Amino acid sequence: MNSTSSTLNTLFHQLQSKRENTFLGGGEKKIAKHKSKGKLTARERVDLLLDQPNDAIEIGTFTAYNMYEEHGGCPSAGVVVKLGKVSNRLCVIVANDATVKAGAWFPLTGKKNLRAQEIAIENNIPIIYLVDSAGVYLPMQDEIFPDKEHFGRIFRNNAVMSAQGIPQIAAIMGSCVAGGAYLPIMSDEALIVDGTGSVFLAGSYLVKSAIGESIDNETLGGATTHCEISGVTDYKCENDEACLQQIKDLVDKMGHSPFSNFNKKEALLPNKSLDDLESVFPEDRTKPYNMIEIIERLVDESIFEQYKEGYGQSMLCGYARIEGWAVGIVANQRTIVKNKKGEMQMGGVIYSDAADKAARFIMNCNQKKIPLLFIHDVTGFMVGSRSEHGGIIKDGAKMVNAMSNSVVPKFSLVIGNSYGAGNYAMCGKAYDPRLMLAWPTSKIAVMSGKSAATTLLQIKLSSLKSQGKVLSEAEEKSLFDEIKDKYDEQLSPYYAAARLWVDEIILPEETRKYISTGIEAANQKVNDQPYTLGVIQT
Repeated sequence: MNSTSSTLNTLFHQLQSKRENTFLGGGEKKIAKHKSKGKLTARERVDLLLDQPNDAIEIGTFTAYNMYEEHGGCPSAGVVVKLGKVSNRLCVIVANDATVKAGAWFPLTGKKNLRAQEIAIENNIPIIYLVDSAGVYLPMQDEIFPDKEHFGRIFRNNAVMSAQGIPQIAAIMGSCVAGGAYLPIMSDEALIVDGTGSVFLAGSYLVKSAIGESIDNETLGGATTHCEISGVTDYKCENDEACLQQIKDLVDKMGHSPFSNFNKKEALLPNKSLDDLESVFPEDRTKPYNMIEIIERLVDESIFEQYKEGYGQSMLCGYARIEGWAVGIVANQRTIVKNKKGEMQMGGVIYSDAADKAARFIMNCNQKKIPLLFIHDVTGFMVGSRSEHGGIIKDGAKMVNAMSNSVVPKFSLVIGNSYGAGNYAMCGKAYDPRLMLAWPTSKIAVMSGKSAATTLLQIKLSSLKSQGKVLSEAEEKSLFDEIKDKYDEQLSPYYAAARLWVDEIILPEETRKYISTGIEAANQKVNDQPYTLGVIQT
């Protein structure tokens, strides 16, 4: 991107730099040690498995980013997840990164694996596990082992997916111990690499301790043992490369369930280029801009057909295509506009008429089986007596109801602010978007750092006043800055991505690929659910 805007350019370069560092996993020394065993790295395995690695999309690159530092860190939560084609079949691929704490499962490793399974389930697409893991990270076992959304849920999902006919293939390409041994064996088919792959409920040291038996790990649970004696695994592979080729051959022969048949035509590039994004997208997140200019740089031929163009103008709704796929777009308008009464409306705020318009548009897209894309730059719903008397809560609830009950696939893209109830109405993470994406320019929180700091400062000052304490102007400013700095850190998209509140932070030019891949995935499952709303106040 030939950006002359230093702030935007810096944010985009920072994303690329952070990715490169994260892709190193446990670091160059750990990678060298891993490869000295004749093993490919997790990323090499995934790329070799994919038909076209550059066409795949990654999920959760920044999971656990800047977390678990007291334990040495856990880049990408020690697991690589990608959505891409294997033998021309769209699949979810999950690969343990053994260079990160021997592939041990941290709390967010579990959450990321569950997210990968969720994507496979909701889109009815095969999932492939490339297993190389030491099992649960014992110092944090209480945060990964016993709860509903913890480690055990993985195996429950294995069983449920198998019952639903969702293909699962697991390759044991390294260590696979204890409870983790159930994942590959509960898959439909299991492969194991001779010499490096092993699977058992307890390793040789624990066996010696528990029952006094002396045995080496290879004899206990290596490829020969499980392919020729126990029958636990189905295919014995000479090395990583042979194992990955065997997986390709298996996928190549799979049948397919019916498609949803979402509308698709030939993909066409936008007429407007993202190269001049800085000219239409201000660095200052508080400044107004025309969201239409952003949309026209993301959609085919830059054609965006607006719905109710003159009504509820603080929200843009309309039809477009992305890589040929028909989409309905709901986006916050960031310019200052006039409503039907001639009153000025602030950009990024949802007003009653806009919420009503969006709800109606969402219903139309469900009626016509058109996937929905929500583009966030929202500060929330309009407040004040005029809005309250006009029923803003009722109209906002109508929008949330229509969006929550949508049966067409929903996708969310945060490019600017995503604050408070605005995040909810625009299909935030809690509302099951098929993909939740963010640009490096995004901010996700209850409110802006300045607003939050002002509110929290007022509460603090009131508390001090009740104790008979009064701060000087300098002390007030220092306290304000301290509160704001802490809050601003939590506004960062990396903070959100670390906790999987967003699936991936992407560059603007990657938006079309991510959305189109997401719709293609959703198209793999027939969409025959009825659209019903229940009780809505009108």
